[in-house]
Amino acid sequence: MRVLALTSYPVEAAATRFRVGQFIEPLRDRGIDVELSSFLDSEQFKALYKQGGFARKAAGMIAPTLRRIKEAVTAGKYDAVLIQREAMMFGPGIIEWMIANLARVPLILDLDDATYIRYVSPTYGRLGSAFKFFGKTDRLIRRSSVVICGNRFIAEYAESLGAKTVVVPTVVDTDKFKPVEKHNDPPVIGWIGTHSTFPLLTMTFPTLERLARRHRFVLRLVGSGRGAVAVEGVEIENAEWRLEREVTDFASLDIGLYPLTETNSANEAWIKAKSGFKAIQYMAVGVPFVMSPVGICAEIGEPGRTHFNATTQDDWYNSLDKLLSDRRSRIEMGCEGRKFSLAHFTLESQAEFLAETIESVVI
Repeated sequence: MRVLALTSYPVEAAATRFRVGQFIEPLRDRGIDVELSSFLDSEQFKALYKQGGFARKAAGMIAPTLRRIKEAVTAGKYDAVLIQREAMMFGPGIIEWMIANLARVPLILDLDDATYIRYVSPTYGRLGSAFKFFGKTDRLIRRSSVVICGNRFIAEYAESLGAKTVVVPTVVDTDKFKPVEKHNDPPVIGWIGTHSTFPLLTMTFPTLERLARRHRFVLRLVGSGRGAVAVEGVEIENAEWRLEREVTDFASLDIGLYPLTETNSANEAWIKAKSGFKAIQYMAVGVPFVMSPVGICAEIGEPGRTHFNATTQDDWYNSLDKLLSDRRSRIEMGCEGRKFSLAHFTLESQAEFLAETIESVVI
């Protein structure tokens, strides 16, 4: 069986890497040959969210667009086409329409985020939002044979539009994401994300300032997209994100942060539909963490055993205070998180489910 997988971004993007890329080999072992084609290449993706150069970026879209048209025209040689969010990062769903109506190949839509919710781009503003054609996701949902959803909230939305859905959480390969022995002195509290999710982290800064008056610790930030970050009284390591360092960065932490709160570009509905992936990554590497119990995050792990949930600033302070005060408790909670990860979020189990979903569409 041959499947063409179309993604907007290259493997440097987590959605491409973890929703498609890491499944290629396990699916091949199950008789499904997946060919991955990203719209942007690595250099284009790297430049995408940098300021300036709009004309150059726009000109760079011509060749990928022509390639997508060619892929749509020749899609009939595949048994199915899997679309991760959208075939192209802008414009209406013309490519998907061509695949479904001209090539007449079953479409499988993968949604790990609530791309149907409108927002204003923090980089390109309202102009970027206009090019997104937010109504496209609803049409793709209706056009697809099945929608693979990152959590039940996304599935409920897709089902409200009449779609057949399955839930496949975003997971990691637990043979790669695994605990390592640490001897950090002082302990390291960490957050790993992107420039767009960094504003969510700032809600923890008052708590971290308060903690710094009682504990000595390092705040390690990876991928903030900011040249400098300052929190009064806190020693900060602010590093750029690197693919080759991803697993090491997660495993190096003593305590993880996973705050979710409304910002100018993240409303309540969008936050509720988040996949909880950072929690899954923390558990895989045996790192205890403190998390906002919002949406699916309220259903991941076992609070008090694998992590702590925090709603108020006092919750954040008390949870982090406990973890900073007792190294043994950190290790024990991390071990419980690792056990939970192996029991519920393995690559092999999700690959089996994904293979069955693809086969059900083709047969």
